[in-house]
Amino acid sequence: MPLITLTSDIGNQDYLAGAVKAKLLSINPNFNLVDISHNISPFNYPQAAYVCRSAIKNFPDFTFHIILVNFFEKKPEQLLLIFHNNQYLLCADNGLLTMILEEKPEMVIGIPLEKNENKNTLYCVGVFGNVINQLINGESIQNIGLPDVNYIEKNPLRPAKGDDWIDGQIIFIDNFENVVVNITHEEFERQRKGRHFKIAFKRDEVIERISESYADVPEGEKLALFNSAGYLEIAINKGNAAGLLGLKGFSEKSSQSKQILQNQLYYQTVRVSFV
Repeated sequence: MPLITLTSDIGNQDYLAGAVKAKLLSINPNFNLVDISHNISPFNYPQAAYVCRSAIKNFPDFTFHIILVNFFEKKPEQLLLIFHNNQYLLCADNGLLTMILEEKPEMVIGIPLEKNENKNTLYCVGVFGNVINQLINGESIQNIGLPDVNYIEKNPLRPAKGDDWIDGQIIFIDNFENVVVNITHEEFERQRKGRHFKIAFKRDEVIERISESYADVPEGEKLALFNSAGYLEIAINKGNAAGLLGLKGFSEKSSQSKQILQNQLYYQTVRVSFV
């Protein structure tokens, strides 16, 4: 049974997430569907990239990953089928692909759409389902669509770095209001070079050590650790770090708004200083 994951920003409040699954199962009842999340924040490319990247690497080889995020940023002319690191990704041509992979994909196939069709979510999901069906039935990926097409690229949201510091952006706030920053353990240690460090946010809030678990500090105390995806996380033991510390997630939409105050933008940033 082909394994298919679903990631979207459509939410679970109405019928659409269920209709997406119904559409796929009507194409092939043997599809094995796994939800990653349907609660990606609208217009939030860094969050979507973090969630997809962190989940995809844990799936078996040759899993199919359908990504329905910011799907209609513009009128779709084509959909994308990607093969990279033994995983298939199917997504819109909106730039999210390169933010997820953080590198050039091995193979990109353009899937043309019928000009006269109503290109809504369920139509596009049906196109994806038919593509997956062709592949599992032995069709060559080169024959599915148009090889080596041009596609939109967006740069991943990367930390800013200096000799003695690294600035990360808050890219995700989880259900417990733990705050995930786009600084990986590898980047942290490479920049640290064995030096002492201070993690600073919201003016006078500072953390000077990395914990292994939330229980390493007393209840109500703040801490920093690297989560299971390898990213820096700011948390409060049995507390909500985002709310109590006044931290906000980064999004392209809010960062481009001239109505957002500078001090609010500051609280999307976490600085690590090395001494």
